[in-house]
Amino acid sequence: MDEFGPEGLDLERELAVFLRRARATSGEMAREVHPDLEPAAYGLLVRLEDAGPQRATELAAYFGVGKATMSRQLGALDRLGLIARTPDPADGRASLVELTSEGHERFTRVRDARRSRYARKLAAWDRQEIADLARLLHRLNEVSAADE
Repeated sequence: MDEFGPEGLDLERELAVFLRRARATSGEMAREVHPDLEPAAYGLLVRLEDAGPQRATELAAYFGVGKATMSRQLGALDRLGLIARTPDPADGRASLVELTSEGHERFTRVRDARRSRYARKLAAWDRQEIADLARLLHRLNEVSAADE
């Protein structure tokens, strides 16, 4: 970060605070979906809602985690009745993971409440600032994914 000067230190500090708060918020949202849901598994629900049915290997690659970690997290979601596995029509040996109707309902309720909180927090921002933040975070996520 030194090559960015003091701005790099500011960025590092602000990202550290943001990530710490995001982890805490993910834990709260996970518990709102189901009291036994691990915070890390909440992101899986987000991805499944956004992208639709996925293979476990696709999810592991998307999140940059190993197959064993993904298998453990999916197993927990399955036991809670939040996801289901169906045969992959493109390859009968593989399965697709998708939200169950209960998983979709629980996730949607929590996501909508989260979006309302964001709307309140960002009420003083103009739409262009919000769009810029989303664009820059997307760019950072793309660069981060390319490094893995």
